[in-house]
Amino acid sequence: MGIIKDILKSRLAYFRMKGKMTPLLGVQQLQLFHYYRDKATSGDLPGLDQTGFRVFSQFEEDGLLLYILSIIGMETRRFVEIGSDDGLNSNCANLYFHFGYHGLFIDGNPRSIRRGERFYNRYPNRWHYKPRFVCAMVKRENVNQLIEKEGFSGWIDLLSVDIDGNDYWIWDALEACTPRVVIIETHVEFGLQNIVVPYDPDYCYPGKHPVYHGASAMAMYRLGKKKGYRLVGANRYGSNFIFVKEELCGNLLPEVTPESLLTHPSAVASFADFNLVNHLPYEQG
Repeated sequence: MGIIKDILKSRLAYFRMKGKMTPLLGVQQLQLFHYYRDKATSGDLPGLDQTGFRVFSQFEEDGLLLYILSIIGMETRRFVEIGSDDGLNSNCANLYFHFGYHGLFIDGNPRSIRRGERFYNRYPNRWHYKPRFVCAMVKRENVNQLIEKEGFSGWIDLLSVDIDGNDYWIWDALEACTPRVVIIETHVEFGLQNIVVPYDPDYCYPGKHPVYHGASAMAMYRLGKKKGYRLVGANRYGSNFIFVKEELCGNLLPEVTPESLLTHPSAVASFADFNLVNHLPYEQG
């Protein structure tokens, strides 16, 4: 029965996604890519916060990433997405379908992985190499082995991490690949405190409490600095921070502060939720 449900979900996903995979949408994005590159040359770029739009991403991350990759260039056309679900509501799917990216989707839910494999096998972009899917619970202890085993060592264009838990610790441990851009979930409920929930290799959401997981904006900012990345923006809700390798930024991708990214009313309202878990243990970022 579970297999039948997955097949039906895959079919429904196709009809929902059909408009997102059209050649016209690809052409429009390619035009936007060249528009940004021309503007970068003339020094007349719009700000990153003006460029968001959604195709496959949860919020407006697809547009933000296109803007960044237009400026720094699409070099390897490779991605790794940790916490990918089925690879459809994804920060990387748009790059696969419209820019020829090859990548690795990793998720701990076997049904999500099967659903993703079925979708990409049934409705591939015939001109592109299909992404790889791995079902695994990603931990500090295995993240590098997983990536190396699947052939994604070295430079990649994009790393996306969204696992509702040990995101900070996974990025901290990552050495197998060097992402040019990192987009990673940040826990806005922790406000501007520099705190991280201690590492638990067996963590599974919601754990002790649905609010008690992840790392604050300031802690993630400090980790990015330590690893040689510049914070350049986030989605409007401040929940997905975007970092770019420092040497790639130049003057075209200015650094922003965590404070400037946590101004949306929903983010500010969520700060009060920290009172529910402020008695639990934390580490400094």
